[in-house]
Amino acid sequence: MDKIRRSDEEWRRSLTPEQYRILREKGTERPYTGQYTETATPGVYLCAACGLELFPSETKFDSGCGWPSFYDPLTSENVEEHEDRSHGMVRTEVTCSRCGGHLGHVFPDGPTPTGLRYCINSASLRFNKK
Repeated sequence: MDKIRRSDEEWRRSLTPEQYRILREKGTERPYTGQYTETATPGVYLCAACGLELFPSETKFDSGCGWPSFYDPLTSENVEEHEDRSHGMVRTEVTCSRCGGHLGHVFPDGPTPTGLRYCINSASLRFNKK
């Protein structure tokens, strides 16, 4: 996969301030405030920064955590995982494989079949309805 590399200024021009804060500065949105927290429409969720397809709606579930949650990405090649030791915790950060944008975190407390919960910021996503 070809990586997308842009300067901070280029990212600032192409993203909203909230998207930039989350995708480029590893921020988070407040729980239960995101656009896609309760979306149940069939489709696919894409990276808001580069448009890479990330999560199919079929893997979205209501985890009660306040962020859109998925138990599996569309393909494992489209997301990367990194150790995150910020805020005095050890977590697994999830980023877009193509542009490196911060999406959220993955936790081992999701439903079957994977047992994973990808807890993703709505601001890091775009949605294409089927």
